[in-house]
Amino acid sequence: MGDCCQSCMARIPYATLIATLMCLLGVGIFCFTMYRGASLTVIMVDQVFHLRLIWIEAVQMIFVIIGAGMAALGFMILFVGFLATGATRYKVYRAWRSRVGGRISCAVLMGITYLLNFVWSLILCFLVVVTFIYTMFWNMCSSVEHSQSCIDLTQFHFMFPPNTKLEDMKVCEKYEIKAFCKDGVENAEVMFILATLSALLVILSLVHYLMCLAANYAHIRDHEKFQELQEIQNLNELEYSATSKDRF
Repeated sequence: MGDCCQSCMARIPYATLIATLMCLLGVGIFCFTMYRGASLTVIMVDQVFHLRLIWIEAVQMIFVIIGAGMAALGFMILFVGFLATGATRYKVYRAWRSRVGGRISCAVLMGITYLLNFVWSLILCFLVVVTFIYTMFWNMCSSVEHSQSCIDLTQFHFMFPPNTKLEDMKVCEKYEIKAFCKDGVENAEVMFILATLSALLVILSLVHYLMCLAANYAHIRDHEKFQELQEIQNLNELEYSATSKDRF
């Protein structure tokens, strides 16, 4: 029983498993916080500035697709990790075709992971900018609470449609200030901060994936050399046994 349990434990790719848990956790938090942050932004813009952001629904659907795609990639890499770990590797990659297929699958997944790492780095930079802008909004809300003045967003005119008037970029009414600060900016900023941290976690998991895939590629390649040496040794033993029988 102990040997069987030890054999099963030796077949688990712990490094890839840890990277998969990090990836699923990061992607899950990212999708939830971005979906929630986008919803709060839509409500705030509609109530305060009376603008309809129709394209936000498409962006929210993209978040769902990103979550499903990253989960599928994580499970694929985990499956490759199981195939390339412990005694499973010696059973799966015996034939020459299976070894070539294993190396190609590792190389393809490494390329995909590298590209995704670049994409998530861009997403992280975007989230840092968004979080910085919302932090500036929150500081403006804090100053307005003490001075009882309007919130002037004219310096952010590039975020409004081209035909927006300057007076429409100012928030003066109490219910609009509440909708902008308390209901919108305060809650959305927390969501975007969590999304930024989750994107960083996803990037770390992708780097971890790259190391695991590189190690699995090396294991499969070295297994091919080991298999060749073992076949040569078996041939030598057969020749030695044949010559020994001929002598006697």
